[in-house]
This record gives sequence, structure tokens and C-alpha cells, in this order.
Amino acid sequence: MKKMINMTHIEGLLYEHALELKESGPKSKNPGTKFISGTISIATDDACTNIVPVHFTYVTATTSKGSTNATFTTLTNIIDGKFGSIMANGKDNAVKLRIDSALALNEFYSDRNGKEELVSVKRNEGGFVHVADALAEEEKTRDTFTCDMLITGVMHLDEDEEKHTPEKAIVRGAIFDFRNALLPVEFSAVNKGAIQYFEGLEASNQSPVLTKIWGRQVSETIVNTITEESAFGESSIREVKSSRKDFVITGASKEPYIWDDESTMTAAELSEAIAARETYLATIKQRQDEYKASKATGTANAAPAPSKQAFNF
Repeated sequence: MKKMINMTHIEGLLYEHALELKESGPKSKNPGTKFISGTISIATDDACTNIVPVHFTYVTATTSKGSTNATFTTLTNIIDGKFGSIMANGKDNAVKLRIDSALALNEFYSDRNGKEELVSVKRNEGGFVHVADALAEEEKTRDTFTCDMLITGVMHLDEDEEKHTPEKAIVRGAIFDFRNALLPVEFSAVNKGAIQYFEGLEASNQSPVLTKIWGRQVSETIVNTITEESAFGESSIREVKSSRKDFVITGASKEPYIWDDESTMTAAELSEAIAARETYLATIKQRQDEYKASKATGTANAAPAPSKQAFNF
């Protein structure tokens, strides 16, 4: 399998952070190592309404080659308050940051209506954080993603005025991380031309389309006005705000990659990636079951056997 593209670029003012300095435990690979984990949120637009989070799982003071990790230094300065944020210090005192990251999935099993279901949420994971002197003039260049995507289906959604959602196509399939591990995802296409293009691909589980796509990470605040008429006098009017995040595709390569070819990805390699993901999910489930059992009875449940149903993720 070729090295798949998966990168994001985020720049803007630091909106807020939830970072912590921690120390690895005695059972870890490197016991006693100090590291930073948590999330920083970046306001990518001048109005500070498009807030894009970036998550960090394990950032140490030195790199694998032993040199100083500049990202650790920057995150430490944020924790110590040397770099301000909009929420803590105001817009004029917030530090400008530039982050080159990648898309990943935050995954866990959750009990919903008595049934355990997999929750899978896209997020920017890790990368390099730099302090910026100035931000790009065009806001649309401050919250981008670029990925090689294996498209397996497209679903059309009509406009819903009540929910303030436009007509769109939901592009389903998978992207790949730096290890070429398969990550099932959905993106949106809202441009008329984009909707027609992706629907015209006629991609399916049996006939996937491998291509390069790019787009923007959009965070919107939706305001619904609710009016309740009164028996007398003025009506009661209240506003209900909700936020909506989306990954909107704005472009794709003119020509898709050749599918089922050694220069890109073969059907056999995809089957292997799907099997590896099933094993990964089984491991997540097992760890979660063991954690629950340790709190209740101290015994762990066995993980389910991984499935090998090709091209179905």
C-alpha cells in the first residue's frame, strides 16, 4: 500500500486549552516520563466563532532522537500562562498558533438505550505546534484538511430549513493514519458541483473509489428563535443556541487513483487493513470490559473474535 496522505493545517488565536502535565506510571514503556496530554482549541476566523480543537495524547520534552521537542515547550508555556488565550486573557492578548496535524478517531464503546455501541469521533491528533507572528490573510486557509480517501458510498440529504442544514452529500469511506491503519469516516459535500461529482462516482463497497480530497473544518453556531404566544400582552421569545461541526470537502483530484493496483492499494491490502481494524476494536472492547469488571468483580471478559468481512467498515 502506498503511503496515504492525511494532514491538517490549523492556525489562529488560542481560544482555550485543557492541557495537563502528567507522569507515566510504573507499568508504562518509559516509567516516570513527564508528558503533556489534552486539547487546545483554536479560533481560526477573525470573528472567533470557528473553533477547531486539536488533541494531544503523549507529548514529551524530547523527541525520539533525543533533541528538544519544540511542541512540548510551546504547550508548557500555554499551561504556565506565558501564552494567553481568548477566554482567559482576551482576544488582543491571545497567542497566534500554527499547527500541522492529522485526522484520527477518538473511539470507545458506550451504553446507549441498553445496547453497547461504538462511538467514533473525528479529531485533529498531535502534530507540530508553532507560535506565529501573523495569520494567513484568507480565513479559508486556516482550517484545512487533505486526505487520500477510499470512498465506498454517497448519501444525499435534502435541505432542512427547520434544522438550518443545507442540501448535502455525505461521502462515506475511509482514510488512513501514518501507519496506514484504516479509519472509517464521513465527510460532507455542500457545493452543487461537489454533490453531483461524488454521486456520479457510483462508489460502493464492491466498487470503491480511491482519490485525494481536501476541504475545511467548519464549526457553526445555530440560533433558533422560539416564540410562544401569550393569552394577553407580548409573546415570549427566546433563543436556543447549538453548535454544529462539519468537515466539508471543497475539492478533489481530477483523476482518482487506480484502484486494486500495487502502486496504490490492492483489494488484498484493504482486506488486511479491515481485519487489523477488527482486531483493534476487539482490543478496545476487551480493555473496556476488563476495566468495568475490575471495578465490579475484578475479572475480565473475553474480547469478541474479529470479523473478516471484506470491504465492510
